[in-house]
Amino acid sequence: MIVYGDYECPFCAALEARVHELRLRVCFRHFPVRASHPRAHPAACAAEAAGRQGAFWAMHDALFSDQGRLEDPHLWARAEHLGLDVARFDADRRSEAVAERVKADFRAGVRAGVVTTPTIFIAGTAVAGRATMEAVSRIEPGSGPARNH
Repeated sequence: MIVYGDYECPFCAALEARVHELRLRVCFRHFPVRASHPRAHPAACAAEAAGRQGAFWAMHDALFSDQGRLEDPHLWARAEHLGLDVARFDADRRSEAVAERVKADFRAGVRAGVVTTPTIFIAGTAVAGRATMEAVSRIEPGSGPARNH
């Protein structure tokens, strides 16, 4: 399953919890909706910056677990808690390379027809918004959390 998500979207957080519970194979793509979620893009960049130190999924989980705290000091605290080099993390998250990675996911989502979050693709079929929870509930549980980014 491919998930286009936004770290500030409450429906994305609910979907993430359900997907994790079912142990489904997931490929996550960034789709920050800046108009309604101003901290989603910086949070996506934080996940990518953590990924440069091998901690994408740990940061991903931390961002979804506490969506009310996505400001810079909270991102730095998460990076420190994860044992990351915080100075490197901050430089990476502000870098053009990380911003381009997030933009590339967003552009790919637009090309695929994504207009809202969450949007999931299951066997090539798109399901968007609140309907994602019902669609995910119909999937057989997986054998383990195989995550791709």
